[in-house]
Amino acid sequence: MTRTVAREIAIQLSFAAQLAGDDARETADTFFSREYFATLAEEDPLFLEYPDEKQLDYIRRLTGLVYDHMYELNHMIEKYARGWRLERISRVAAAIMRCAMCEILYMDDVPNAAAINEAVELAKGYEEPETVAFINGVLGSFVRSEVEPEAEAEQAPSEEGGAESESAPEDGAEG
Repeated sequence: MTRTVAREIAIQLSFAAQLAGDDARETADTFFSREYFATLAEEDPLFLEYPDEKQLDYIRRLTGLVYDHMYELNHMIEKYARGWRLERISRVAAAIMRCAMCEILYMDDVPNAAAINEAVELAKGYEEPETVAFINGVLGSFVRSEVEPEAEAEQAPSEEGGAESESAPEDGAEG
């Protein structure tokens, strides 16, 4: 099973748990019983291969993080979906964005660009092109505003001697 398939399963599991109002960890316990998983394979080829331990850990970790940070993630979606309330956004699109945001914020082993690209590619299988572009825009704005400033702040203290940068301002104007 590829990481992409594991990610899609995590999105579906997060979606199902959120829809039912259940803790994602409890839903995962049922979901990953071998008998139940086998019945899913009859309905959807996504479930043909049972995840190995590494994949199971990734899926459980991602769905648990989504559940634990649901309020924060929903706030971030509304913040970067300028003018859109969460209730107006497709539940599938919201589930995809929550998972990508969790990977970006809490899973250091997933590069930000990979999380966004995977989210966009998976969305193409579920959503209309306009919604896919919307997801891409929300996630891109989120990373530029929330993640990149933090990365820059972490790098700043490592500069020696406190000397000011000699690079030109971005707009080309002199300072």
